[in-house]
Amino acid sequence: MMAELDGWDNFYVMGGTAAGALIGLQFVVLTLLAERPPKGAAEVGAAFLTPTIVHFGVTLLLSALLLAPWQTMGIPAALLGIIGFSGVVYTGIVVLSMRRLEAYHPELEDWFFHVVLPLAAYSVIVWSPFAASSHLHAVLFGVGAAALLLLFVGIHNAWDNVAYTVYVHYNEL
Repeated sequence: MMAELDGWDNFYVMGGTAAGALIGLQFVVLTLLAERPPKGAAEVGAAFLTPTIVHFGVTLLLSALLLAPWQTMGIPAALLGIIGFSGVVYTGIVVLSMRRLEAYHPELEDWFFHVVLPLAAYSVIVWSPFAASSHLHAVLFGVGAAALLLLFVGIHNAWDNVAYTVYVHYNEL
């Protein structure tokens, strides 16, 4: 069964490397923005910036988890379930943060990229342990797709955060 993971090495090395690099870039951007933070920065950060780092972090975690030399699929499958469940719960927290915003009113695109797509990715991950014993090949593709989706959602959201800050906030000053 563990031979199924062999073909995924390059995929998870690439995904984990990208996620790690993007986490670093987010820190650089936040440091630059700290000089002139936008109105309501703390509240907006909890709803939009922190989830981006979480999605990159989960992508990095999934990459490390599936690159480890496991003897059986039991422990990684259980960890995938925990990661997926935590992601679903965290997405609920993001919804609450977005609904409480006063400094910014989320648009449809915000709901799609900060709630719908991450919830889809975390839902795939949360159900993966239940199918791992009988459909491991499909589960690996599902988890890989979920990790890639979280990576692309994070890229979109990071770009959106920076673009909004530069084009809207700095033009207001």
